[in-house]
Amino acid sequence: MYAIVDIETTGGHASANGITEIAICIYDGKKITRRFETLVNPQRDIPVYIRALTGITNEMVQTAPLFEDVAHEIYHMLKGQIFVAHNVNFDYSFLRYHLNAAGYELNANKLCTVRLGRKIMPGLLSYSLGKLCTHLGIANNSRHRAMGDAEATAQLFGLYLKSDTANHIGQALKQNSKEQVLPANLPKTDIEALPNAPGVYYFHDQKGKVVYVGKAKNIRKRVCSHFTGNNPNMQRQEFLKNIYRISHQVCGTELIAFVLEAVEIKRLWPKYNRSLKRFENTFGLYAYEDQRGYLRLAVDKHRKHMPAVYACNSFLEGHNLLLQLIDTFELCPKLCFIQKNNGPCSGSHTGACACEGNKTPDDYNQKVTAAIDELKKALPTFAIRDEGRTDDEHSCILIEEGRFYGMGYISHYYDADNIQALKNYLTPYPGNDYIKNIVTGYATRFPERKVSFC
Repeated sequence: MYAIVDIETTGGHASANGITEIAICIYDGKKITRRFETLVNPQRDIPVYIRALTGITNEMVQTAPLFEDVAHEIYHMLKGQIFVAHNVNFDYSFLRYHLNAAGYELNANKLCTVRLGRKIMPGLLSYSLGKLCTHLGIANNSRHRAMGDAEATAQLFGLYLKSDTANHIGQALKQNSKEQVLPANLPKTDIEALPNAPGVYYFHDQKGKVVYVGKAKNIRKRVCSHFTGNNPNMQRQEFLKNIYRISHQVCGTELIAFVLEAVEIKRLWPKYNRSLKRFENTFGLYAYEDQRGYLRLAVDKHRKHMPAVYACNSFLEGHNLLLQLIDTFELCPKLCFIQKNNGPCSGSHTGACACEGNKTPDDYNQKVTAAIDELKKALPTFAIRDEGRTDDEHSCILIEEGRFYGMGYISHYYDADNIQALKNYLTPYPGNDYIKNIVTGYATRFPERKVSFC
């Protein structure tokens, strides 16, 4: 037996919204044998746009029962039945959440008439309930009301049962089938095409735009984990609703996948990614020439379009580094913005300092250049040579002078010992300290995979 369900709500996610109306039609595959319908007092305001859509007003639900008052009957109608709805994960997540709050644990097999429609009646322009009913000649005089939509869904499901010559419904109900948990608009073939390999995966919306980028040691396993459970919060429900397609890139190692994910999030700026969007180098040591021709060093916040001589995690780290350079290379504290008063220069060569005009720009700049060169010598240059996507190649990541240069794949027989030649095989990518820290940390853990350059 099938429980055909439709609900109206105050909003799009169960954890912060209430149910305003529910209808259940028990369907035996040929006819509806039992109906249940009631308005529900959601104990909160119904937004005006929902009142306009459904026609259900605050006054209509004021004297309606609370959900907890009808939870017992709803639970026993659904218990043991196959839960069927149009975009089933929405209705199921609401009812499961509110039943749980009332003390009932709902666990049911589910069927989605959106997903089934795409399989049993492929090629239609739209699989919304209204468009499907119009296309198939199913009358619905109470659209966006629970019983009207539930009865229309029951008729639609009846047509599916008659037309399902390939047994898509039976396949969807098998225990090992993923049809019950996949987003309504995502073809199962996209899941079946995913490899059990490390890489990066992309979730696309209806227009093909990437809305989420993820990395994985096992792409298929990680993607499927997104669709398990019945989390009712708004972000998850909206996220699932907007997934229409999945694409992927296989990577040789999980490390390559980590780096590529960070690069792609910065490039694509997907709607549902959060943490890596916010990552930026915080501070840096910058060099520039002033109007008098003197090279000046300064610690400043990250500048997007100006490369830093040295990246720092904090202003204090940069300040201390600059003090060391001033002491070691006899630089001017005033020209390095360490001394900001108008008093005599506090540098080690007071009276013969550049800020007093006693050193020419060429003489002073030689010292600044020497300081910068010394910093660069301390920055590591190395490659990580690791497993490739196939047996006849290796993956390779290059860090040059402390910065992420790029990555790619090289022949199993190629000796990655010449940095300029190696660059011909790699794709340059924009980097940041997050990527650099991942790669240098990996090099520390697996020194045998590190290739150093003189």
